[in-house]
Amino acid sequence: MSRTSGPVRPASALMALGQSLWLDYIHRELLESGELRRLIEQDGIRGVTSNPTIFEQAIAGGAAYDAAIAALAREGKDARGILKALTVADVGGACDAFAPIYEMTEGGDGFVSLEVAPDLAHDTAGTIAEAKRLWAAVGRPNLMIKVPGTPEGLPAITALLAEGINVNVTLLFAVEMYQRVIEAYHAGLEQRAAAGRPLDRVRSVASFFVSRVDSEVDPQLEARIAATADPAQKVRLEALLGTAAVANAAVAYQAYEAEFSAPRFRALMAKGAAVQRPLWASTSTKNPRFPATMYVDRLIGPDTVNTVPPATLKAFQDHGRPARTIDADVAGARRQLAALAAAGISLTAVTDHLVTDGVAKFAKSFASLLAAIETKRAAAR
Repeated sequence: MSRTSGPVRPASALMALGQSLWLDYIHRELLESGELRRLIEQDGIRGVTSNPTIFEQAIAGGAAYDAAIAALAREGKDARGILKALTVADVGGACDAFAPIYEMTEGGDGFVSLEVAPDLAHDTAGTIAEAKRLWAAVGRPNLMIKVPGTPEGLPAITALLAEGINVNVTLLFAVEMYQRVIEAYHAGLEQRAAAGRPLDRVRSVASFFVSRVDSEVDPQLEARIAATADPAQKVRLEALLGTAAVANAAVAYQAYEAEFSAPRFRALMAKGAAVQRPLWASTSTKNPRFPATMYVDRLIGPDTVNTVPPATLKAFQDHGRPARTIDADVAGARRQLAALAAAGISLTAVTDHLVTDGVAKFAKSFASLLAAIETKRAAAR
């Protein structure tokens, strides 16, 4: 692959720190224009994630897919069939673009993620069946199937990994659920090993959503700040603004380090297993008062992935600060979470709401996308 001369760009510098930068965006024009290949070769992008909202914006937000929709409509496909064909084609093309990375890293990187339909979030059997269909349709070893981190998703994760299907566990917010996901990962690999099947090319990431935590916690803090007349209390509460998400991720990373250095995983590693990397998702800054690169700069550490939308990538390339930060102050992170609890903010209630809300938002995007495709399909026919 070609390389540009000059100083190392921040995204490329992350690799030396053990972190892969993935792009949280996909669009057919990204593939056809050669921009994705440029991002790989020049900017150090190592993978791509997608979700129903990203595909809604791509397919329903313009005319780029209209000709393909019309052709598929003339073949007699319904809206779901058209959507599957479009997404499989885009994801397959992206997988091909990342194939050199996948081979160079011996299956360690270069993945593209495709999500099961969000209306299956609470359907274990449906999730497994849909994941297998997508895996077969794309037909690339560097595909990851996204499965939501719901109670019903856990047995699906285990079953898919046992089959050798790479899994991106999405919509994780709570450390407690993340620990259950790690258990599901171990169980899947153990089942596969017991069946005498190889572990060396099975990969998984656990996608921990970040900025949405602050978006939920900070308004609660601001309400308490406005309600208190105690100047000292105001200062204490103001100091907590914009800290919950990173603190939560730092504690999750500690869980990762503990579980993947334990004897249970070392036994799997001896059989060729790779760690399930934490992936930091939802890392664009929602509050304009915070730096655009906050959820990249503060979440850098070994064996992690950060998936960023194009605007955040551009900001990080411009003024990102690559340095190991995820475990720089774990004790401070725990103090911040304890201070939130002392202020009457339940992180459990926050994360429970965010999972429900996340599933609902993706389901809404999925339904809206199908409706848009149906309109275009009807017009084409």
